[in-house]
Amino acid sequence: MTDHDSMKTLSLVKGQHQYCFRYEPGQESKVLDALVELVNQREHSFDWFDAAVLSHQLGQHLAKELKAYLPKKAA
Repeated sequence: MTDHDSMKTLSLVKGQHQYCFRYEPGQESKVLDALVELVNQREHSFDWFDAAVLSHQLGQHLAKELKAYLPKKAA
């Protein structure tokens, strides 16, 4: 069962296209795989720069989650 409150979202608007990825924490590698797959599909204008932007967002989400585990003084 999925807890919708824990779902994370990555989004990118490029021209008339909007790319949105929703995932649960712990599924980041699947998101990265999906970004690579989208880049490799020639019928989309999604490129490596777009994948880098979304993977940066992914990293920011991970950093925020990890910061919650640090002691208050270290944060």
